[in-house]
Amino acid sequence: MRWLDIVSDFVAESNMNAKFHDIDGYIQNQADLDLLRFITCGSVDDGKSTLIGRLLYEAQLIFEDQVAALRNDSRRHGSQDDDIDFALLVDGLAAEREQGITIDVAYRFFSTENRKFIVADTPGHEQYTRNMATGASSAEAAVILIDAVNGLSVQTRRHSFICSLLGIKHVALAINKMDLIGYDQEIFQRIVREFKEFRSRLDFHTVTPIPLSALLGDNIVNRSPETSWYSGPTLISFLETLKKSEENKEDFCMPVQWVNRPNSVFRGFSGTVLSGSVKKNEQISCLPSGETAKIENIVLYKDSLVEARKNQSITLTFDKEIDCSRGNVIISSENQLEVADKFQADLVWMDQEEGHQGRSYILKSSVTSVGVSLTDIKYEYNVNTLEQLPSRRLTLNAIAAVTLTLDKSIPFQSYSENRRMGSFILVDRYSNATVAAGMIKFALRRSKNIYPQELNVTRNERERLNGHKARVLWFTGLSGSGKSSIADMLEQELHNRGIRTYILDGDNVRHGLNKDLGFLQGDRVENIRRVAEVAKLMHDAGLVVMVSFISPFKAERDMARSMFGEGEFLEIFLDTPIEVAESRDVKGLYAKARRGELPNFTGIDSPYEEPERPEIKLNSGKDPIEKCVQAIVDYLGY
Repeated sequence: MRWLDIVSDFVAESNMNAKFHDIDGYIQNQADLDLLRFITCGSVDDGKSTLIGRLLYEAQLIFEDQVAALRNDSRRHGSQDDDIDFALLVDGLAAEREQGITIDVAYRFFSTENRKFIVADTPGHEQYTRNMATGASSAEAAVILIDAVNGLSVQTRRHSFICSLLGIKHVALAINKMDLIGYDQEIFQRIVREFKEFRSRLDFHTVTPIPLSALLGDNIVNRSPETSWYSGPTLISFLETLKKSEENKEDFCMPVQWVNRPNSVFRGFSGTVLSGSVKKNEQISCLPSGETAKIENIVLYKDSLVEARKNQSITLTFDKEIDCSRGNVIISSENQLEVADKFQADLVWMDQEEGHQGRSYILKSSVTSVGVSLTDIKYEYNVNTLEQLPSRRLTLNAIAAVTLTLDKSIPFQSYSENRRMGSFILVDRYSNATVAAGMIKFALRRSKNIYPQELNVTRNERERLNGHKARVLWFTGLSGSGKSSIADMLEQELHNRGIRTYILDGDNVRHGLNKDLGFLQGDRVENIRRVAEVAKLMHDAGLVVMVSFISPFKAERDMARSMFGEGEFLEIFLDTPIEVAESRDVKGLYAKARRGELPNFTGIDSPYEEPERPEIKLNSGKDPIEKCVQAIVDYLGY
């Protein structure tokens, strides 16, 4: 706790005739108090910021000069005429004050005689759901506000569902603005019944309904005479007396952030303890290698510790040399940590750019950073009914169950067992934007039961038999740029030279392997993923594979490239102006697209992302086919 916080609380509680008359005694009491982290959430304008501001004011936890400043701010920015606008105590951003909404997560610390609190005031606007999820990720309880006038909204249901997904077990259902409905008990009970029906499929342990008015202070700190029919706790009483759920016993776990080797004598493994504790002479394992050793020493700067606990940054030394390096995870021998490369997880999608099956991202967890593909969208939740709906894409604020396939196995625990070991974010490979937050549910059996089969006849042997190197030639460009024509003539030329080849053409593949796919962005992502896998198999067979697809998205072309070694994948960009491509349109596709008869057509109403550094760039809008083919042959050197 910061010194200013201690002094602030001490002075404030002195005004409340607190039982402590000396600051030393007060400080000791504060140090001994339990800490509760909670979140306020709900829809826009349900009164979250006003509630927190009123809570601080009613508990006399703000100074007189702060109240005076608040009165001045209320006259300039407030929405309560000449009265105090308590939301301004929390809404610190200028944009929030101007719009009267919360945009970012605002954290506030306060305390009473019985407990310390950290509250996260989260935004209610749908656009900022990602910020609400951030605030909920570390909370132990939630105050879910509902506007008594408007009742249960879609955003309230979404926030409730996210709270449940993120492991919050205790909820105060704060039915606010009771003053606007005349403190009507029947309306209060109707909203409670409606929420009770909705929460039957959520994993809350307790839900405590409280009728209140954040604006007037009813049932926040003191019981309101306007709700004589209500016998439950006030909000502050609920927060002070809430019995937190017992945390699962967490075994020791520490990711290795740095191999500490200052000289030839000392070798230590540095990191921050994620969970549990560790003692000297304790048996540990290092994942993913699985090698074991005993803790010889626990170093904290210049000190040697007997035991290290959660959140301490330490260096461990072992009694023997084992395979352990940066990115590995050190665990106790009793730890049930698993290692897998394929999971089922719940995702909260946080990006304006849609998520699609087959697209690849970077997965960042508390232990590592690794490439990952969104292999399958199993279903998306309807936040109103929690019904599981089929989906092929993820839009902003969607909540879905998905399958993720990682580039390599990582240690993990399910989110329900260990929040820090079971949570992750997905990051876009190009923009570095966080696109989703996720919770691991379980590893899929494939990751444990399927292993690559070692074969005696390798690609090198097949290449030796063929007499040439295998390559993948990936032709990309607009429809009408000449991909199929150039690939066809190139194959004839290579065939005449004794080169074993095969063409994977977009139209031909869509008549067979990919005939189940349409032309939406998600279908195009999956189209390229399947073709890349087929090209990989043909490349392994020792062939020169020519892939002729528009493949409009850089992410999927890079995904295909990542499946091959250096020099095995050649991206060939057919640079043709759309006017030229359209003039060659013997199929009439561009004309149909411009009439609106062919939606999602590349170059018209769907984008084409040009390659940045292709191995070969052809001016196919100007140069004849023969010149383009010769340029490729010269590059290949066959």
